[in-house]
Amino acid sequence: MRVKILSTSDVHGHVYPTSYSSRDDSQPYGMLKAATIIRQIQQHAGPDDVVIAIENGDWIQGAPFAGYLAKQAPDDQPLFSKLTSIINYDAGVLGNHEFNYGLDYIRNCECQRTYPILGANIGGAEDQKIVDAPYRIVKKKGLKIAILGLTTAYVPTWEKAEHIAGLTFESAVATAKRWVPKLKAQADLVVVAYHGGFEADLETGKPTERLTGENEGYQLMTAVPGIDALVTGHQHRQLAGVYHGVATTQPGEKGVVVGQIELRLDTNRQVVERQAKLLPVVDAAPDPELQALTDPIQERVQTWLDQPTGHISGASLTVTDHMAARLTGHPYLQFINQVEMAACDTDVAATALFNDGVRGFAHDVTLRQVLNSYPYPNTLVVERLTGQDVREALERCASFFELAADGTVQISAAFTYPKVELYNYDIYSGIDYTFDLHQPVGQRVTELRYHGEALLADQPIDVAMNQYRGNGGGEYPMFTTEKVIREVNRDMAELIQDYFEGHPDVQGTPQTNFKVEY
Repeated sequence: MRVKILSTSDVHGHVYPTSYSSRDDSQPYGMLKAATIIRQIQQHAGPDDVVIAIENGDWIQGAPFAGYLAKQAPDDQPLFSKLTSIINYDAGVLGNHEFNYGLDYIRNCECQRTYPILGANIGGAEDQKIVDAPYRIVKKKGLKIAILGLTTAYVPTWEKAEHIAGLTFESAVATAKRWVPKLKAQADLVVVAYHGGFEADLETGKPTERLTGENEGYQLMTAVPGIDALVTGHQHRQLAGVYHGVATTQPGEKGVVVGQIELRLDTNRQVVERQAKLLPVVDAAPDPELQALTDPIQERVQTWLDQPTGHISGASLTVTDHMAARLTGHPYLQFINQVEMAACDTDVAATALFNDGVRGFAHDVTLRQVLNSYPYPNTLVVERLTGQDVREALERCASFFELAADGTVQISAAFTYPKVELYNYDIYSGIDYTFDLHQPVGQRVTELRYHGEALLADQPIDVAMNQYRGNGGGEYPMFTTEKVIREVNRDMAELIQDYFEGHPDVQGTPQTNFKVEY
């Protein structure tokens, strides 16, 4: 007998194979393509094949399609669970981004499921009706397969308190140690579906990041006996293999691949062979049934994205060289900080160039450009910091760069491995500062001035930033909720649109307040 465990994770609302950069953009990903792969495997299963499918979280937030449903079409939000039910998933797990729009949004999106949402380590989730059970035992062809659902315990570090009211998050490892032995006694196989990634090299165990509890996948494999298959996510990595006797997958992001774990059992239902691989969706056609269901909404989304938002004069806000923008500044980043400062009533702000797909704005700005350049539903906070706090934050930013042997600047491996985290390098406006990359990490800020004067270590200073950073996200421990003095509880995309309404013709200005010496 063969058991195939299929998974998607971190699709982030990408139902269609498009980045939405233009109406005719086409990409090799999306849930419609992943659905074709999954349904074909389900339909062609042989008499000795058992197929399990798991949706592993971060599904209902991300792409403009999801943003449209969240903000413009609440009656259509159940579409997410209609699609996954047609795909015939056996279980789902909540990702950290599921909480970005609050619990009502989760309940509404998931209200038409035909499968359970599992969350063994989220206390209060069943009472809040966002999780059905800690686990499910699936019975197929005489085989009992237990699926234990887990979510990264780091959610409270990022998420606004009101979005997770009544919930607690326990370590995935501690939870698995409690549940896996019980499930092993009840089922032939135990599958752990974990919306989290790996904190260490899968072969050597050498830590690849600070051990915060955000990612506990390596410990799940090595410290929790009895796991037959481990489905992971969250880091957007493409991983498949057998490590320490456990078959595991992590299927990237946006539905670019489907994870497949295959276990072969003998007549005593003992696992005698383990395999894991990734199934690219690039050549798959979108599932016609699901596309027929979603096409009317997709057309509305495209029309919504094309609405005009504002106009830019002066320096161009189009980003063409992302490394140069991070090294020397860019009018687009200056503009985003300008919006933050206007919304928060401060004269200092920080933002990031989230990824190398951010294109900024053309002279005639549409909502499509706004949502593609600022893809997160971030709200803003103002923190009252000291000059020392700001200096420490800038040292973290300066560690983003490293000098290659030929003297050129490259991005530090700490920001690209094991997960690409370009969004954790901030660029500030309202202060003047200099990085010297010839200096050791932690000693690279050689100039720091505010209103033309040196910023003193104990000098108070109010800084606007998004709430992810304000919670310390991205390894910025100098930022905490205790230092928040104001909140602006509206998404940045809305604030950008409001700014254009008040400033119909925005003047793009070069960013000249910082320099990087190398």
